[in-house]
Amino acid sequence: MMHMTFYWGKKVTLLFDSWKTDSWTGYALTLLACFLFSVFYQYMEDRRIRFKVIATGKKPSTPSIDTPLLLPKLAGSRWSNPGKYAAAILFCVNSSIGYLLMLAVMSFNGGVFLAIVLGLSFGYLLFRMADEDLVVVDNPCACA
Repeated sequence: MMHMTFYWGKKVTLLFDSWKTDSWTGYALTLLACFLFSVFYQYMEDRRIRFKVIATGKKPSTPSIDTPLLLPKLAGSRWSNPGKYAAAILFCVNSSIGYLLMLAVMSFNGGVFLAIVLGLSFGYLLFRMADEDLVVVDNPCACA
């Protein structure tokens, strides 16, 4: 039976029917896997953002009052850059990992929830604290 409220306990079914824990050892390994997967998600998000900076060829900049709101785009640049395809693949992989983490949280186990939140926080601390320097402004308009 699936829980519809948070519960604390070692018996958890995570993502697949075959991933069930009945012992404290299995539960601890499951929590470790959730933690590491969350850290990996933050690592992949950092790689995706850095790859986007490299693929677009733009240098990170902060918008100023002189930045035009409508930037002209070249007609052939949208589909001819292979780096954009690789960036799209990284986005697909990272979105998949994010949705799997969300589904794991939806098991409503308190330990799984804490392991994922702590893993995301730790991964952000390790890999994404410097992302403020890599902000790529596609459209400087605040309403876009």
